[in-house]
Amino acid sequence: MKVVVYGAKGKSGVEIVKELVSRGHQVVAVTRHADYSAPGATSVVDDASHPDKIAAVVRGADAVVSALAPPLTDTDQLVGLTDRVVEGVSLAGGKNSGPRLLVVGGAGSLLISGPTGSGKKVTLRDSGFLPKEWLPIVDSHIKVLENLEKNQTIDWTYFSPAAFFEVGPRKGTFRLGKDDLIVGENGKSEISYADYAIAVADELEKPQFRGQRFTAAY
Repeated sequence: MKVVVYGAKGKSGVEIVKELVSRGHQVVAVTRHADYSAPGATSVVDDASHPDKIAAVVRGADAVVSALAPPLTDTDQLVGLTDRVVEGVSLAGGKNSGPRLLVVGGAGSLLISGPTGSGKKVTLRDSGFLPKEWLPIVDSHIKVLENLEKNQTIDWTYFSPAAFFEVGPRKGTFRLGKDDLIVGENGKSEISYADYAIAVADELEKPQFRGQRFTAAY
């Protein structure tokens, strides 16, 4: 399988590239940096600013992973970046003959139990549990998901990781879900970047969540 990874130099992108290469896939690692190289992958420079260039990069691939990250001073740049990747994938054939797109997103739109006795669920974003300084990037990720849910031109999947993801061991065991935040026996929602990458690679190899969002956590 040929997979193009945008944002290949970021914390999640590095692990996703590494995981895909280890499985024998042909990986194109896309970054803004001409001096970047990923062992076992082909490096390409692109800043995701022009859909036509994106289409040229992804044309002929089986899948595209968008692991792009915006500057924290202007998190809504993520919305425009992802929209351009979506347009590029559409120009490269879209649902008919283009690559599939998997967008690495956030956990803020996942559901948790609401106030005790209410029987209702609320998003993690609206629960009041998240620090205020996190809300801009959380809101930008939610806008990306909302745009994907309206899209009819491409074959997409949105990945919401656990609430906390850090550099850690590659356990190879975790749980999958769709719209509800997964919490472990320790009361935490967490996963390592290495296992996060396994969940992404597994979904690319054996799709279960086309046109949907999914999540993974311990």
